[in-house]
Amino acid sequence: MAKTATLPITGDAAADTLLEKAPLALLIGMLLDQQVPMEWAFKGPATLKARLGHLNAEKIAAMEPSAFEAVCKEKPAIHRFPGSMAKRIHALCQVVTDEYGGKADRIWKGVADPAEVKARLDALPGYGDEKARIFLAILGKRFAAAPAGWEPFAKPFSDAKMRSVADVSSPEALLKVRAFKQAQKAKGKGKAD
Repeated sequence: MAKTATLPITGDAAADTLLEKAPLALLIGMLLDQQVPMEWAFKGPATLKARLGHLNAEKIAAMEPSAFEAVCKEKPAIHRFPGSMAKRIHALCQVVTDEYGGKADRIWKGVADPAEVKARLDALPGYGDEKARIFLAILGKRFAAAPAGWEPFAKPFSDAKMRSVADVSSPEALLKVRAFKQAQKAKGKGKAD
């Protein structure tokens, strides 16, 4: 990652440090960030590392999908839907292996065009437009690792509103993001609204 940032998301210092230092962990955490609390989603990579003894895209991609799914389903499961998320993580690791030489940060590192980074994120298994925009905002806001001019490609997550994990810089910020999401949900709106 381009700069040292803190991502106090999980409530576990070691899990947060993994997110800060291991690009694959951050990609997997973002993938898991749906239909579960942020803390649970972003702790998933540390849980996988503890169970596997590594967090290596090539090694995960080489695993039999059913064996990897069993790891994800161990109690406590890494997600509310561990089977489907195991398939997505396995597929993500396969793409990182096949297209980026097993190095997750090659998706953005050294890429000068923010549209290209956004397109690469969009194409990842388990991602899509909103996740790609949020991840690009994490790269820009938290790590200064997004290409210049990234902001329009991450809208509205590039703004100053405390609306996503890209805005979590402290435990207090986490509470503000959670409050925003809850207020939006009560209004029948999403975090992009």
